[in-house]
Amino acid sequence: MTSLTFLHQNARWLSVGGMMMFLSSFGQTFFISIFAGEIRSEFGLSHGGWGSLYAIGTLASAVVMVWAGMLSDRLRVRVLGPCVLIGLALACLLMAGNHAVWAVPVVIFLLRFFGQGMASHVAQVAMARWFARARGKALAVATMGFSVGEALLPMIVVAALGWMHWRGVWVAGALVLLLLIPVLMWLLKEERTPQSLATQESSTGMGGRHWRRTDMLRHPLFWMLLPYLMMPPCFGTAFYFQQVHMAEVRGWTHAEFVALVPLYTVTGLVAMMSYGWAIDRFGSLRLLPLFQLPFALGFWVLSSVDSAQGLALVFVLFALMTGGAATVFGAFWAEFYGTGHLGAIKSLGSAVMVLASALGPGISGTLIDAGYDFPSQAPAIALAILCASALAGFGVWRTQKQESSRSEEQPLS
Repeated sequence: MTSLTFLHQNARWLSVGGMMMFLSSFGQTFFISIFAGEIRSEFGLSHGGWGSLYAIGTLASAVVMVWAGMLSDRLRVRVLGPCVLIGLALACLLMAGNHAVWAVPVVIFLLRFFGQGMASHVAQVAMARWFARARGKALAVATMGFSVGEALLPMIVVAALGWMHWRGVWVAGALVLLLLIPVLMWLLKEERTPQSLATQESSTGMGGRHWRRTDMLRHPLFWMLLPYLMMPPCFGTAFYFQQVHMAEVRGWTHAEFVALVPLYTVTGLVAMMSYGWAIDRFGSLRLLPLFQLPFALGFWVLSSVDSAQGLALVFVLFALMTGGAATVFGAFWAEFYGTGHLGAIKSLGSAVMVLASALGPGISGTLIDAGYDFPSQAPAIALAILCASALAGFGVWRTQKQESSRSEEQPLS
């Protein structure tokens, strides 16, 4: 099947994934951090104070995700998807109307839980469960929705802040979410794989079985991959979260920073589609330990860059990693652990990533208050990514060797 045929035959379901990923933008760091200056000024917060409140709300959403993510094993997307978007719209309205500093982490919790957490989780689980042979392409296409949001929304918001109060932008975001819920429900008049047939039509993981979350936690592979899972959300979030700060210390305007996001998006889209093709051809096993190497290089470059051209290179290197993170991780859960309990399995992975995204702003903000600007933190971040990549590579090699030995020991029938 050609790519165009695949897109044509599955446009309805791929659109669901793309829409959910796009709308998750309202709870993603790249969107919330645009308002960092306004929020810090409104509530009298330092970099560390704002980062700490953001970390508290994000950490709380990670804890709730451990259980809430399992709903995707029990409820159809046509039920769960609209509920998630309604919750995200209400969170946007609360951000627009909040005037109490104590409520900031509560609003962040709701935005992160319904946006970064559940909206993207529902989209990725749906793609991984609905598609088997073309899982990589489906995840790549769906993630394009996130990339579109990442490319367009920062420029739109920065432009809107020139003539609209920042609270009004959040009201507009809530209206967009509410207006698109009927579109989502129309697309989901029929689902590609009915929930009642999920067990019969799902694909198995290692050992030819469907792994439960408790089984995954007993296997060493998950723990060897844990630091690797945390690198992109932790330090990618910190990079976007501190964008206003970086513009200040490097002498860039905020508009110059966000103007490079489309370059990041285009590069990321090419990387995503390439990784999607490679996953369907080679599987996620070979790709998993390698795709974060450009991420480490990007932080090394960031430590010394002071020009817009150098920052553009950082964006390109980060985009090469993002293309892998958006597709390889999504395919990994289904390929290694099966799709029978994919919602529970992936919800734990999502919770870990949300937890990591809470740590990045908190740690980086505290270090900034201590006198270490974000670019000076970059070399240590690069080293951490390389160490996590090495551990992940060892874990994958060890698991592959064990699975090969187990297969050879199976008697022929």
